[in-house]
Amino acid sequence: MSTITKARISGLSCAVCAAGIEKTLQAREGLAACRINFATGTIRYPAEREAEVQDVICEIEPDVRIERDSGKHSGQPGPWHWRESWRLVLSGMLFVLVLFGEQSWNEDGLQVVAWGLALAGWLLAGWGVLRAAVRNLLHGRVFDENFLMTLATLGAFAIGHLPEALGVMLFYHVGELAQDSAVQSSRSSIQALAGGIAEESRVVTDSGTHIRPAQEIPPGVLLEVWPGERISHDGVLEGGPAWLDTSALTGESRPRMFDAGSDIQAGYLVVETRVRLRVTRMLADSAVSRIMHLVEEATQRKAQTERFMTRFAAVYTPVVVLAAVLLATIPPLVSAQAGFEDWFFRALVFLVISCPCALVVSIPLGYYAGIGAASRNGILVKGGIVLDALARVRSVVFDKTGTVTDGKYRVRRIIPGPGWTEDGVVQVAAAMEAHSNHPVARAVREACSRAGLPSLPEMAEIREVRGRGLTGRSRDGKMCVFGSAEFVCEACGCAAPQGQAGLYLAIDGVVVGAIEIDDGLRPSSRDAVTELRTLGVQHVALFSGDSSLRASQVGTLLGMDAAIGGLLPEGKLKAMENLMQDRSMRTTVFVGDGINDAPVIKRADVGIAMGGLGSDAAIEAADAVLVEDDPLLVSRAVRIARATRRVVWNNILFALSFKVVFLLLGGLGLASLWEAVIADVGVALVALANSMRLVWGKRFSQ
Repeated sequence: MSTITKARISGLSCAVCAAGIEKTLQAREGLAACRINFATGTIRYPAEREAEVQDVICEIEPDVRIERDSGKHSGQPGPWHWRESWRLVLSGMLFVLVLFGEQSWNEDGLQVVAWGLALAGWLLAGWGVLRAAVRNLLHGRVFDENFLMTLATLGAFAIGHLPEALGVMLFYHVGELAQDSAVQSSRSSIQALAGGIAEESRVVTDSGTHIRPAQEIPPGVLLEVWPGERISHDGVLEGGPAWLDTSALTGESRPRMFDAGSDIQAGYLVVETRVRLRVTRMLADSAVSRIMHLVEEATQRKAQTERFMTRFAAVYTPVVVLAAVLLATIPPLVSAQAGFEDWFFRALVFLVISCPCALVVSIPLGYYAGIGAASRNGILVKGGIVLDALARVRSVVFDKTGTVTDGKYRVRRIIPGPGWTEDGVVQVAAAMEAHSNHPVARAVREACSRAGLPSLPEMAEIREVRGRGLTGRSRDGKMCVFGSAEFVCEACGCAAPQGQAGLYLAIDGVVVGAIEIDDGLRPSSRDAVTELRTLGVQHVALFSGDSSLRASQVGTLLGMDAAIGGLLPEGKLKAMENLMQDRSMRTTVFVGDGINDAPVIKRADVGIAMGGLGSDAAIEAADAVLVEDDPLLVSRAVRIARATRRVVWNNILFALSFKVVFLLLGGLGLASLWEAVIADVGVALVALANSMRLVWGKRFSQ
């Protein structure tokens, strides 16, 4: 069986080229597993066939290389950029000589000097373009930007426009390098997450501390991390309190204080004193490793706009080449006054202007920048398609426990019945909940322990009904029931308990007491609902497995439109489907954290999992993951998604409208090759700069 390995791939700055290489590789027998991630600059392939993979890549793009020894992503340009810079400097010097010296050389009969300098500069600036055009022609790939630039500049040489021929190639190459730099900047914003992974850790043993490779450290080991160092593993803080910088994962620049027993995630930076933590997960399963994996997956899931523009470019380029041919030939054939040289020059201008680089490069870069911006703000979206859906959201549904509340259940009040005391009620309830892992069970046991009450003998015949309650038999044979009012009524055959306490205890068919249990609201929950309203979300609701009373109380406190309680997982799923049938709600988002939320997270138009306390099942099912358990991040995700959509459509409309205008000007003979270069390279650079606003902008974290 093949071993799939991952490596960096350098020299690749075109998303379309990456897709072409991947498609060619996958067409080879045994290489169907090959994947190229353009956004992160990585490739996955069978390790034993590396040489073959590299050969195939070189046939398509000779400058693209697999780099097995480059596990770290520095985000810096490779050495080839320096070679390109020197070639461009020399080409630029020759361009200046040709531009200002051509006329005098022609007057002195030294045209050969002008031609020699122009050709030399053209080859220096455009050797890579020319080589790529010839190579693509030999492989049957004709209509790309390399072909357009080669054809246009050779045409300019053919009619004696030497400065234009050299200038077009020179400035096109400058624009390509600028585009490469912008792509690398976006890529670095995503790869910077890898900086949160420490390679070595300080392990504490009985004999002292020892440095060990982070990937070899198993759960249960005690680590010590010094100020200025990053925490390598997820773990539980021992001792404390400790101040940690969480910005690598959450985007929040202000350090946070963590108490002893707090869950700590890999990638956090220790700010002040040394800290110790007990490892809970292997490095490969840590928070920062999962984030990198999710982000890399995200960049592979293209939005509908990206897929459309790829198809559009494949049709657009041959159409404009045909239009240029017709522009050069039909007018001279129709009218004797239309000079062939004039219309041929117009066709060349038309070709240069028509290059689709601005669209092909800037649109996927816009989505990559959006994914990178979301990652920096503690939100992992699994692809451009998720950003598109989030931008359209009109309905948001929250789970209650662990999502808008902190998930830490506490006994608020004990109400004893006639002849019973508070201690007696909580003792019996704790005995029934002795072996349950449910948060309610833990809250009851903790209340019994805090009261200093002795443990009762174990109950017999304990039976737990999921989401409703328990039945059991005491040591003296009495039938005990503990759970919701409806459950107690059904199990005992007695009248429904009076009041609205939440959980009731009945013995031999008689209700002997009640316990109020709830969890506190997260500090940001109310602001989260307010922010969603500000963003135009029409419907905010709460689905909960807790009692209808408690769900209603929380929904009212947060100002939600609806709150439904008493829902088992299948009930939440049905409630979500009913909501989604109302198309006025358009895109519906569900935010949850537990295993029981996984089905409804998967069913929603966009499922969002709380990543800090969220279960692995919920995270795997989700379309987006919040690194911190903060519901306010939902509104931040919507803001980023809408900003990404604006940037992408700004790029599309700007590039198309600008090119249409210049194509008309070129066809009418009102634009020269210089304007053509501006229309091509200039539009691409403006679109790229617009996309990079998402990476450079800081407003999302405010």
